[in-house]
Amino acid sequence: MQTSPSHGKQDRVAWTAVVAALALCSLLSVSVPPAFAQTQASEAQRYSSLFQNVYSFILQNYVDEVDPKVLYEGAMKGMLDALNDPYSTFLDSAAISDLQDTTVGQYGGIGLYISKTPPSSRRPGEEPWVEVVSPIEDTPGWRAGIQPGDWISEIDGASTAPLAMDEVLKKLRGTPGSTVVLTIRRGENITFPVAIVRALIEVPSVKRAMMPNRTGYLRIIEFNPQTTARVKEAVEDFKAQGARAMVIDLRNNPGGLLSAVIDTADLFLDSGVIVSTKSRTAYENQVYRAKSTLTVPRDWPVVVLINRGSASASEILAGALKDQKRAYLIGERSYGKGAVQQIFPLGETGFKLTMSRYYTPSDANIDKIGILPDLEVKEPELTEEESAELSGLLEQRVFANFAKEKPSATEAERRAFVRKLRDSGIKLSDRILDRLLRNELQRTSIAPAYDLEYDIQLQEAIKLIDQGRIRELLSGSRTVRESQDLAAAAPSP
Repeated sequence: MQTSPSHGKQDRVAWTAVVAALALCSLLSVSVPPAFAQTQASEAQRYSSLFQNVYSFILQNYVDEVDPKVLYEGAMKGMLDALNDPYSTFLDSAAISDLQDTTVGQYGGIGLYISKTPPSSRRPGEEPWVEVVSPIEDTPGWRAGIQPGDWISEIDGASTAPLAMDEVLKKLRGTPGSTVVLTIRRGENITFPVAIVRALIEVPSVKRAMMPNRTGYLRIIEFNPQTTARVKEAVEDFKAQGARAMVIDLRNNPGGLLSAVIDTADLFLDSGVIVSTKSRTAYENQVYRAKSTLTVPRDWPVVVLINRGSASASEILAGALKDQKRAYLIGERSYGKGAVQQIFPLGETGFKLTMSRYYTPSDANIDKIGILPDLEVKEPELTEEESAELSGLLEQRVFANFAKEKPSATEAERRAFVRKLRDSGIKLSDRILDRLLRNELQRTSIAPAYDLEYDIQLQEAIKLIDQGRIRELLSGSRTVRESQDLAAAAPSP
């Protein structure tokens, strides 16, 4: 039977594939010792041998010459992605460099902490975009109004859905002064573009201020090598100014170094467990206890503010102070990252691997659960109609245009503009409109340390401190573990 040239070519291709498959099987059979099965070698050894053989076979037989580095990095990414752990990742040379920048120094970027959930961990209907964990204060991303929980669906017009985290970071970072355009998805209905000019991002630590009622306000932005020293400086400053209480603001704090948060917690505690780590490897099982020295006066009532942007190390501090009944927690349920990672360099590359889980003093792990505050105070949620209105105002750059025309607007001009918006039919509350407008006006300057005008969680903290109720409330508060057990025992809605 005759065959057409195209059929003949297909036959040759098919036959070549069969020969290659047989050759591969032969290679694997020959290279694995005959007594392999009889020696009952571990599955780990078996798959390691198979992997090495396939790697070598591809290098020697693929139709084009292959860069070994490409195969190595692809295999490393695949192995770590297979763990379905968003915190265990391969770090190429760029990612290692970025990590060093954010840990110790500075980098060119927009100042956002982001994450990307692996496919197996996504909720039904969740898009594979990049989620903003929190913006870094006084950075271009923060000044642009990016919020925790926002989704970055596009970067410079390209979808973030197919991008790996290292690819996202490469797109977001760049030369200070250059511009990147993000498409932001907020909630169900709000989508808007925002152009952000990159700047030199310095890793922040804390902000502090004395509030009018002699309460020290301490915002811990991130736990880095300088955090404990900066917190100690703030406490000494509060003492010098005659402080009588303290508010620790951990909202939108994405975490940081385990050693830094342990040392910071030790400033508030003089005994007991701060945190423990547990793992299947013995050397990762550690219990960290407070030393006998105390920096923060024992008679100071302490309130901690948390929200869904409070993650990792900030949850360690909140959990330790809550379980030891040293601080009263106000706000919203925290993010829920109860895993500890270590970084392992491999030449110019490396990988980050979850090595243990941490537990609060009451032996609670909060991974994917978070910490419930003692007093829940939530920002009012927008209705669908209000969300649509807000989306329209942001797309039309109503607040940005006003700030550009009147960068030094007085309070009277601000309120007059809000009345004008309301008179035009906008149904968003005066509080929301005025706060958005004021925030836009402040984006061209250093943000104030605290906001007593609109921050309802901070307002509640001040009210309870002024009423002298913190110690009474702490005596009846639950530990993190007790709150978890109570929630687990409650009937499902």
